[in-house]
Amino acid sequence: MVRVLLLASLAGFAWAQAPGGAALFKQRCSACHDGAANSRAPSPEALRERTPESIVQALEIGPMRIVGSRLNGAERRSLAEFISGKKIGVDVVGATVGRCAAQPPFPDPASGPLWNGWGVTPANTRFQSAKQAGLTAPQVPHLTLKWAFGFPDASSAWAQPAVAGGRVFVGSQNGTVYSLDAKTGCIYWTFSVQGGARTGMVIGPREGGRGFAVYFGDTSANAYAVDAATGHKLWVRKMEEHPLARVTGTPTLYGGRLYVGVSSYEEAQSAEPSYQCCTFRGSLSALDAKTGAVLWKSYTIGSEPKPITKSASGKTLWGPAGGGVWSSPTIDAKRGVVYVATGNSYSGPEDPGSDAILAFEIETGKLRWSRQTTPKDIFVIQCQPGSNNPNCPAESGPDYDFGNAPILATLANGHDVIVIGQKSGMGFALDPEKRGEVLWQYRAGEGSSLGGMEWGSATDGENVYFPVSDMYRPKPGGLHAVSLASGQRVWYAPPQPAKCAAGPGCNAAQSAAITVIPGVVFSPSNDGVLRAYSTKDGSIIWDFDTNREFQTVNGVPAKGASMIGPGPVVAGGMVYVNSGYVGFGGRAGNVLLAFGVE
Repeated sequence: MVRVLLLASLAGFAWAQAPGGAALFKQRCSACHDGAANSRAPSPEALRERTPESIVQALEIGPMRIVGSRLNGAERRSLAEFISGKKIGVDVVGATVGRCAAQPPFPDPASGPLWNGWGVTPANTRFQSAKQAGLTAPQVPHLTLKWAFGFPDASSAWAQPAVAGGRVFVGSQNGTVYSLDAKTGCIYWTFSVQGGARTGMVIGPREGGRGFAVYFGDTSANAYAVDAATGHKLWVRKMEEHPLARVTGTPTLYGGRLYVGVSSYEEAQSAEPSYQCCTFRGSLSALDAKTGAVLWKSYTIGSEPKPITKSASGKTLWGPAGGGVWSSPTIDAKRGVVYVATGNSYSGPEDPGSDAILAFEIETGKLRWSRQTTPKDIFVIQCQPGSNNPNCPAESGPDYDFGNAPILATLANGHDVIVIGQKSGMGFALDPEKRGEVLWQYRAGEGSSLGGMEWGSATDGENVYFPVSDMYRPKPGGLHAVSLASGQRVWYAPPQPAKCAAGPGCNAAQSAAITVIPGVVFSPSNDGVLRAYSTKDGSIIWDFDTNREFQTVNGVPAKGASMIGPGPVVAGGMVYVNSGYVGFGGRAGNVLLAFGVE
């Protein structure tokens, strides 16, 4: 396995001058895969027995994923084909077939159906209005599949689409970003990034009224702006030099600024005893949307990591670290702040910036207040009792990150409230006027490292809806409707029997983000089924089983499977959702599905 020996060389790799497979192997892999007798990594001869597809998968979600996160799709493909000596038949960007016949001008996104960013608006409510949805509750039972799009060299369809100007913008695991026709799925353009494109997309006007830009991030911790009409690169900005940093949360655009949070792989890398844990701190940056210039950058962990002790083998251990920002920032224009939710600490001393909601001033980045819900949550993976890994804390925390984005909502009485679900299984309502004071809390799930509320809750202004993961718990899944004003349960929809074939990755966990339109909650499940629930009583009014192969408009072989991470997008009478997510209890798939009413 390629481990820490390669990390030092990753950050400076220039993708625009990508070498061929032989040079990539020499630069990235030979230090470990040199065939030496004392190496635990497979020799080149052993690797040659593998298929190129399996090597790509190892670079995406297997033991090589950290190295692979710093390569784009073409580089992973080149490396896999060199190592195996075999070719992959499908075009690396999946765009040989299915090109649009014409390239019409890109209109003002405000002139038509729009789903912009992670939660529709900078408040991240994940509620789509009736006008923008173009879909009513009585129509939902009549939804049918209109088209499917396949992502090549992918085992996870992990990026949420955006809809603007009659187009769908979506990223992929192999680093290709696509502009598709919203009605047919044909391809207008593609753009290749330096790592995987996991975030959602956000669209905004360019400088001087010269069209519009699409903004997003990648797993190499870069933020991008490309022209919405052509896919031409406008700028790219490195958000963090730490070699394990990445951008997973969808950036938020507001007032000519792009707000970008940064998370990392360090929690996983620290499972390797030879790694010197831990030096990463989560951060939030404000960029000039026109140029990508950094206007300010604030860290979630207040103190810079310093040497704190030495391991039994003499390696220096560092801290404090952690507090990654996994989700999308939320704008509170009334109070002039931007909210982010953070993950656990990786190493001590314990810091109040982990497992917390932080409020930064929009103009300056100054921390105005923070509200921590789980103190002393210091965690790295594979730290079972008795572990001899020096990176393991004396007492492991429960790993109760916030994967949800904060939701800013307004009650019927005009008062604002921040609502959010946590991996602990608790949902919270916080008072933004009183430094995040807890107004109510609601127990929705048991909680665990893959439990509670994982990727995204939603509100329609009356209720807040909490989907429960509780992966590997006795009863995974379930959807809760809770009064936004009081925190009292309105209804509960229990987990449905899993429709996938029995085995690993087949259960009813509802880890993915959910979406609300008037009268309907759309909730994808780990069993591969997208379900629509009535907001009145939680009854299921429609479902679609994605556990099969699909004929795609771009000719890429594709199948559906576990639905984890990105939520459904509803705009212009269509519903768009990704299916397939390997790892974290899920099963592999690589398809974007588009539904409409006959």
